[in-house]
Amino acid sequence: MVFSSPIFLFFFLPVVYLGYRTLPRGARNGWLAAASLIFYAFGQLPYTLLLLASVAANYLFGRLLMRGSPRRKLFVGCAAAANLAVLGAFKYLDFFAASLNRALGLSLPLPGVVLPIGISFYTFQGLSYVIDVYRNPGEGAKSPGKLLLYISFFPQLIAGPIIKYHDVSAQIDRREITPERTLTGLSRFIAGFAKKMLLANPAGEVADKVFALAAGALDFRIAWLGAVCYTLQIYFDFSGYSDMAIGLGKLFGFDFAENFNLPYVSRSIREFWRRWHISLSSWFRDYLYIPLGGNRRGKARTSLHKFIVFFSTGLWHGANWTFVLWGLWHGLFALLEDANLIPQRLRRSRLGQVYTLLVVTLGFVLFRADTLAGGWQMISQMFTGFAVTPAHTLTLCGLLDGWTVFLLLAAALFALGVPQRLAVRVDTLPVRGVLHTVWYAALFALSVMALASAAFNPFIYFQF
Repeated sequence: MVFSSPIFLFFFLPVVYLGYRTLPRGARNGWLAAASLIFYAFGQLPYTLLLLASVAANYLFGRLLMRGSPRRKLFVGCAAAANLAVLGAFKYLDFFAASLNRALGLSLPLPGVVLPIGISFYTFQGLSYVIDVYRNPGEGAKSPGKLLLYISFFPQLIAGPIIKYHDVSAQIDRREITPERTLTGLSRFIAGFAKKMLLANPAGEVADKVFALAAGALDFRIAWLGAVCYTLQIYFDFSGYSDMAIGLGKLFGFDFAENFNLPYVSRSIREFWRRWHISLSSWFRDYLYIPLGGNRRGKARTSLHKFIVFFSTGLWHGANWTFVLWGLWHGLFALLEDANLIPQRLRRSRLGQVYTLLVVTLGFVLFRADTLAGGWQMISQMFTGFAVTPAHTLTLCGLLDGWTVFLLLAAALFALGVPQRLAVRVDTLPVRGVLHTVWYAALFALSVMALASAAFNPFIYFQF
């Protein structure tokens, strides 16, 4: 079940919300936990048991860590190993077996394990929980139901944001729903829904068609079109999902931290990662980079720590060398910036934004490609495919029509924050309430119309 599906919008969400509002306070957390398990089971019923086992194991490890035992370091090590072992077994066994086969000429059978939906997200939440309890035993959950709701809560279960337990622990115990919070939540959900249906999906359709073309069907125009469309798609797809998750959280009284902050206005790769997938980058900072030593052990060790973090970030996204290389690509430019080999004067100017967008776009070509060879083929055509033929032009015209061009231009403007700056001025007008109501009603209507006619409606981060 995805947020941008009729069954979620017109059945699951209304039933869950109305049930939540009519139940007494003491029953609301149980209602949300049950609804979240149904939400997950709708997509992968057998793996619901794996989710419950993950919650149970992390709860037991947390209780052991709360007792102040001298073996606490052993317990947290076992908890980390157990979480990572489950993630590794389901996500990377095929990848490592295939890599060994290619490297050593072996014929190891591939297990063919089906990836559980959301395992990267809920495993990281469980892992952060036990580490936080190890650091501060007083922050642990005494009730297994409380931890179950934290890990399984459906708005952030499948694709984040990655929430830390100490950020929502108090909200699980007590939270308020006000008309203002409800209106803010609905507005945020509708904005994310519109990002997905009106911006991400049209860009994704073009990107998929371009990346499916053979090398001979590409010239530099088509290659750049595919790269830019995917760069727009992944941003609006994932930030749209995050907006919907944050909005849903508010409907039930939760405040989730922001996950995106206009990353394409960044003027450096370091700034980009402060604005892109904020919950993941902060997770790696808090639970990998700082424990490794951060920047406290000299420049060489700091560079090594950043290399490990970017390698891990790439690998977390998927069991493919394209993801690993994408992570290392970003790590390379982060290290070049640290060494001032990318001049600070450039990074403070508008050219810094051009440089960052170029690095990010090329990186996303690797991220989107099925193989390293396919990614290199696309990048090569972007910079050398100047042999334009009538067949190429016909292909380009087939990819674009007037409506698609309009939506892509709108996506580019929203990605760069232009309409958002205009909206700030609208907020100063005396009729801003009416304008907001009309705007969000129109967005929802257009998005539902797009949903009714759409055959293309995936969420990219569901595969991670």
